[in-house]
Amino acid sequence: MTPTLRTERLSLQPASLAHADALQAHFANWEIIRHLAATVPWPYPDDGVATFFREDLLPRVARGHAHAWALVPHAAGAAVGLLEWRCAPDTTDSRGFWIGRAWQGQGLMTEAVTAFQDWVFFEEQVPSLTLHSAVRNVASRRVKEKTGARIVGLVEVPHHEGVTETHQWTLTRAAWAAFRGRA
Repeated sequence: MTPTLRTERLSLQPASLAHADALQAHFANWEIIRHLAATVPWPYPDDGVATFFREDLLPRVARGHAHAWALVPHAAGAAVGLLEWRCAPDTTDSRGFWIGRAWQGQGLMTEAVTAFQDWVFFEEQVPSLTLHSAVRNVASRRVKEKTGARIVGLVEVPHHEGVTETHQWTLTRAAWAAFRGRA
C-alpha cells in the first residue's frame, strides 16, 4: 500500500483519480512533456491524466508494480506534480517525476524525492534504484545530484524534444544511508 509521505512543505498523497484534474492543468505543457519519453502523447489530450491513471498507472499500482504520489504543497491544497516508483520485476527505470512550471525552482521536487528515498530505502529496504533523465533535462539532473544518485552511463530513449541521449543513474541503499548520515 502506498503511504502518505509528509515533508516540511508537501503532502505526498497516494495518487488517485481525485488528483487528475489538478494534475492535468499542470502536465499538459510542452515545457513539462518535452523531456519525457516519446510514448507520452503530444499534443496532450484534455483527459490525458485521467486516462493514464485509469488505463495504466492505477492498474500497475493495484498489481503492486508501482507506487505513485500526487505532490500537494501545503500552501496550494491541490496536486501540482507526480512522483512514481516503478517496481515491477522487469523495470529498467525505477522512478519518474514532474512538477508544474509555477512550482519549479523552489526545491519541492528535491524535498519530495528525499522523502520517497527515505521510505523506499529505509522502510521498504529496496537495495537500489536505476534512474533515467534526458541529457538536456538540467532540472531533473540537479534533483538526482542533490539526492545522491550518480551517472553510470548513457542509453538511448526517444524524447519529444527530438533527442535520444539519456543519462542512466544509480543509487543504492548503502549510498543513500551514507548520504543521509545513517550509515
